Amino acid sequence: GCLLLCLLPSVLRAQSNGEARPRYTPCQQSPTRVSCRGAGLHRFPKELGEGIKYLELSNNFIQNLSSSYMPGFGQLEYLDLCFNQLEAVSDATLAQLPQLRSLLLGSNHLDRNYRANGQAFRLLRNIEVLDLSANNLESHMAGWYISSLTGLRTLDLSGNRMTRLPAGIFRSSSQLRLLDLSNNYIMEIEEGVFEALEELEVLNLALNSLHCISGFSLTQLRVLNLSHNALELFSSEEGAKPYLLQALDLSCNRLLYFPELPKAHYLTHLNLSNNLIASLLPRSHQPGEFVLPYKEMARFNSTLQSMAALTRVADLDLSNNRLQLFPFAFFHSLGSLQSLSLARNCLQDVAGKSPAGSTEPHDRLPSPPELAALSVRSLDLHDNALHVLPRWFFDALPQLERIDLGSNSLQPCEGQGSDWGSCVPALGGTCTPFYNVSRLKHLSLHNNNITRLHPYTFNQTSLLSLDLSGNEGLFVSKEALAGLEFSLQKLSLRGNQMDESKAELPCLHTLKVLDLSGNNLSLLPAGLFCSPLESLDVRNNNLLTLEKPALASWSHSLKDVSIAGNPFSCCSLSWLDT
Repeated sequence: GCLLLCLLPSVLRAQSNGEARPRYTPCQQSPTRVSCRGAGLHRFPKELGEGIKYLELSNNFIQNLSSSYMPGFGQLEYLDLCFNQLEAVSDATLAQLPQLRSLLLGSNHLDRNYRANGQAFRLLRNIEVLDLSANNLESHMAGWYISSLTGLRTLDLSGNRMTRLPAGIFRSSSQLRLLDLSNNYIMEIEEGVFEALEELEVLNLALNSLHCISGFSLTQLRVLNLSHNALELFSSEEGAKPYLLQALDLSCNRLLYFPELPKAHYLTHLNLSNNLIASLLPRSHQPGEFVLPYKEMARFNSTLQSMAALTRVADLDLSNNRLQLFPFAFFHSLGSLQSLSLARNCLQDVAGKSPAGSTEPHDRLPSPPELAALSVRSLDLHDNALHVLPRWFFDALPQLERIDLGSNSLQPCEGQGSDWGSCVPALGGTCTPFYNVSRLKHLSLHNNNITRLHPYTFNQTSLLSLDLSGNEGLFVSKEALAGLEFSLQKLSLRGNQMDESKAELPCLHTLKVLDLSGNNLSLLPAGLFCSPLESLDVRNNNLLTLEKPALASWSHSLKDVSIAGNPFSCCSLSWLDT
């Protein structure tokens, strides 16, 4: 319902009649919902009326819930007291809230008086959602607070001072479905600590100090976040029961290899970014190659056996690791893979598949028909050390729609005119062919030290967006973008230090967004005048004026233009009228 100010119209009538003014409550109220968020309250408001079910008191200065009589709150189901100064909760107060199902107490001082407070919590018989985050709670304090809450479904203990999870801490909370333990100092998880939580679906252990997860057995989990720990090992328990896990985040750890997930048949999202993974090849997983003091290392199967179970993974993030090779064979079993990131690695080469599963030199790489295709639609390879991608690389990615190759050292090959069929660069070539990649729509080649775009570089590749920024001294001949005249919608040539002699653009009939900032242009490329531009960025160039014919042609399409940082002549600003 529409929220109404608690200041009732009767206040005005009382003032006009000289009657005593009723106390003003800076809250917003509807028949069953009241919000006093940030109202400067120092005590629990008791004069709000009957039948309230939702009460928000966050961002105030309330220090305790006193035992005084509180009429009208018997129907209260939701109470938010986050960001107060709460340190004491009386059993007499909670006894008056028999219908309470959600209690939010985050960012208070419940580490004080925790024994008395925890005893009062025993009266919360119907509580289902409890937020105790950021209360400086140690492990035993948190355990005491929840020791008798048998109906809990959601529990937030994030941002506390917990260092370990003792075996019986969740024994009474068998109905938990969502548990947030992130941003603590947890170093130890005792065996069997989650055994009672047979309905748990979401577990967040991010931002802790865990070093090892061995024998992971929570088969019913759907979402598990273990990011920002110190994990060097993650292995699941061997058993017949499949895991229901759909999303696993192991980013920002110290993993040296791909995790062991033989039963994760339902996994769709896997984040392994920001680890120390140096190879995905099975031969790199011999125990002798690691210095980790774990007995479990000796019984690991090869990574490829683990990958065979991951048939539903659609999103895989391996960015910011130490990979030097892109092995296609490793990803062949991921038949559902849509998005793959290998950005910020040390990739220098790509490897096809050989009978032994090893890499081969360029002159013996398998031809495209022998190479099983990947289903990837989005591929991020930016910030690596790639010098060339062979023709079969794109042939093995027939569904590819978006690729980021920025911050590498790739030089595009020269294509041929529209009458050309299929031309494959000679083996051992030093350029990468970007022509005739039929489904590719978005390509980024920023910061590749490209000095020249040859004619027909992207012919028969119907790009929608092209990023060529950060290639200082780039020369774009008029035919370089031939083939993109009726597809390209977004083009970036930012920061290339180009003058007008190096930017010979053709007529791009569908171009809507153009970034020419950070160049040395004194004139705009004439080929742009036929483009239906909506956004134009020409900041930091050498423009004295903007040609009237260009502005006139864009008068019905241009929505925003950025022109700062140009030496415009004060005597020739009539183009602004256009």
